[in-house]
Amino acid sequence: MGWWQISADTLADSRFVVSPLAETVASLRTLERAAAAHPRERAWLERWLPVYRQWQSEDPLAARIVRAAFSPRWSADFLTPAPVPPPAGQQPNTFAQELARVRATPPDVARADLAVTLRGPLPAPLDRDDLAQRSAGVLEWLWARAVEPEWAARRRVLEADVIARSAQLSRGGWAQALDGMRPGMRWLGGSRLQINTYDNPPRELDGAQLVFTPVTADVGWVCWDIPYRYGVVYPCSGALADPGRAPVPQALGTLIGPARAGVLVLLATPLSTTQLTALTGQGLGSVGRHLRVLLDAGLVRRRRDGRSVLYFRTAAGDGLVRAAE
Repeated sequence: MGWWQISADTLADSRFVVSPLAETVASLRTLERAAAAHPRERAWLERWLPVYRQWQSEDPLAARIVRAAFSPRWSADFLTPAPVPPPAGQQPNTFAQELARVRATPPDVARADLAVTLRGPLPAPLDRDDLAQRSAGVLEWLWARAVEPEWAARRRVLEADVIARSAQLSRGGWAQALDGMRPGMRWLGGSRLQINTYDNPPRELDGAQLVFTPVTADVGWVCWDIPYRYGVVYPCSGALADPGRAPVPQALGTLIGPARAGVLVLLATPLSTTQLTALTGQGLGSVGRHLRVLLDAGLVRRRRDGRSVLYFRTAAGDGLVRAAE
């Protein structure tokens, strides 16, 4: 199995990071595999896959580079740099800032990365110096058309996942927060983190920073900027990736209003206001007003979990939702 040896200092300095570049790479991988895991992803794929295939026919060389960059086992490292957490008090890196790192990849490095994903020498059409620039152009094209227009909503979903993971961490430690983050990943104990089931030699991360990055697509990978930083990109939890998963009974919507009913239905499991905002698409103020009414009616309760306040249905709330189904 592939595992990383992680010191206590590395764990203490680990961070969750939302990355527009990682989200765009994940979207590109969704287009490449032409398969979706949940309704939100499926709707996006149905809209953009024909556009992507048209682009492939118009730029076959760039399309071939992208296909070479992704294999079932590896992604080309130059396309997936480890996200850099912003310093305290500063804004996160923009897509343009992250993409600049891809563009700056030396030609020999890009060729070597593709040779790894292809598991052999590069074919003549790919043995060229502009691999990184052409790949960055594809990502820029996809970001501008299909990801950036949705980025505000996607970012809320990803930030909600980070809050949920942080709550798991405060309750059950790293084992609970990391187990099942992506297929084959689990905390082994003894400062060891299994990152996949491949027969790879272990890596010693002492002195490096560890970052965890959620994406809305059902994909994941590991990345690094050796020796400074290692990263795990993982699919955010299904409840957040699929906001349409919880239908609102019509009778319940008629009784208390469809927006408020949507909040009550989602609270079958504890959620924060940030998570509810991401899941419902409602503003923070609207969610807060609905929660106040539901609290006053005895349909939900709240409790503090670390720095978050989580809301959940009471027995009366459960009974109301069941009666309306």
